[in-house]
Amino acid sequence: MKFVDEATIIVEAGKGGHGCLSFRREKYVPKGGPDGGDGGDGGSVYLEADSALNTLIDYRFQRKYKAVNGQPGAGRNCTGTKGEDLVLPVPVGTTVVDTDTHEVLGDLTREGQQLKVAQGGFHGLGNTRFKSSVNRAPRQTTKGSEGEARNLRLELKVLADVGLLGLPNAGKSTFIRSVSAARPKVADYPFTTLVPNLGVVSVQAHQSFVIADIPGLIEGAAEGAGLGIRFLKHLVRTRLLLHLVDVAPYDGSSPAEAVQAIAHELEKFSETLADRPRWLVLNKVDMISEEDRDAHCQAIVDELGWEGPVFRISALSGEGTKPLVQAVMRWIEEQAEQEADNPDIAEQEAERRRRMDDEARQKIESDRQARRAARSDDDDDDFDDDDYDVEVAYAPE
Repeated sequence: MKFVDEATIIVEAGKGGHGCLSFRREKYVPKGGPDGGDGGDGGSVYLEADSALNTLIDYRFQRKYKAVNGQPGAGRNCTGTKGEDLVLPVPVGTTVVDTDTHEVLGDLTREGQQLKVAQGGFHGLGNTRFKSSVNRAPRQTTKGSEGEARNLRLELKVLADVGLLGLPNAGKSTFIRSVSAARPKVADYPFTTLVPNLGVVSVQAHQSFVIADIPGLIEGAAEGAGLGIRFLKHLVRTRLLLHLVDVAPYDGSSPAEAVQAIAHELEKFSETLADRPRWLVLNKVDMISEEDRDAHCQAIVDELGWEGPVFRISALSGEGTKPLVQAVMRWIEEQAEQEADNPDIAEQEAERRRRMDDEARQKIESDRQARRAARSDDDDDDFDDDDYDVEVAYAPE
């Protein structure tokens, strides 16, 4: 299945049905009177979060959606049928933006959550409504109103508690394979991961969290180098970032410089995201001899001046991964308890996420415009969502 994390669609609600102009005319009934019924309301358009979906690819093939119109009223005070609402399923984690006003209409973050994106037209009134003691035979009716129409951009951001950062081949995909049932592709060449992968890490009974592996960044990603920064938006909803670094890179490069380069790209993408809690994970320690391991890892930490948590692991062999996921689980539970006990903390977290969303959207849009300006004779983006065949799945616990 192809992974598509953004799509633009047009939605149009149904029109309201017109009111009816009618008079009662029956045999043996000398005095009839008005009996025109009201029209029916037009159908509205809703988006509904569906956990069975993990891509927006369906909205690449069909872009226009219209709800059913309300039926006009009829004689004998018959009301027109209401237009059926149109419910469009989208993946959980979809943000809906009005492209004309740039207003964020809402986030669909829970299974079954619905968001009305286009209001159906209201019904017109039949002439019965205008009957009065001084107007026995009214000929007034009203027309149904037009349904609301909107141009929408759907933005999918994966819902994960923990996000992985690092250069290509830092071992992120191997790590997610090691700690969860997810099976992203791994290989010994850069840019093996082309799209986000999700895995459910089960620490023990009734204790689990979701981890997201995004394509690796390189220096200059903010200017379009490598795969660019478009996938960084999938880290916006994470609570914690694990920054994986290869302690023994095959090209002899400096692990500390690799960490600093990615941190710099993160800051250029979103300062708020860069301020997220970030733990340093020194991967591939099995490539260093045991007698040199402590000194080698400490030298990296000292060169960075790192003051946060540091973990040493080998994603391939599993060494050190259990203490890491247990520490992550404890941290997530503590954060959840604090938000539950203090509404102010929960609101601050929600505001940070809104700010990260705005910063990410502005950066991606400016990057897109810069690319288009540089290729004015080519309308196709280098990294179109349809370019990659991928498998994105929530692994079972």
